Amino acid sequence: QVQLAESGGDSVQAGGSLRLSCVVSGLTHNRRCMGWFRQAPGKEREGVATIYLSDGRVDYADSVKGRFTISQDNAKNAVYLQMNNLKPEDTALYSCASEPVLTSNYCYPRRYFGDWGQGTQVTVFS
Repeated sequence: QVQLAESGGDSVQAGGSLRLSCVVSGLTHNRRCMGWFRQAPGKEREGVATIYLSDGRVDYADSVKGRFTISQDNAKNAVYLQMNNLKPEDTALYSCASEPVLTSNYCYPRRYFGDWGQGTQVTVFS
């Protein structure tokens, strides 16, 4: 059973940076798509970024391109989301998700994910 645990959420001033962490346990292979999602109150959940663990291919939502970077550390079984130049509209509950897929072609922010963490809150104030 795959388990995901996020951390790193905080309150930060606009223009600041945060790094979110997602520690993954229970993986038996690295043919997995890992994703970061966010949901603000009253809004639909949005896929922010994905990474395919086997080859490191990444993909981003247009709203965060150039500001957010997703990465992996296989030794620590972790996936990170580096967020720079944060804006108030980035305020949301950020969650990590995982889904087994055959190739990186099936790893993108708008796909289905079956395993989810509890989330970590990010608040950006102006």
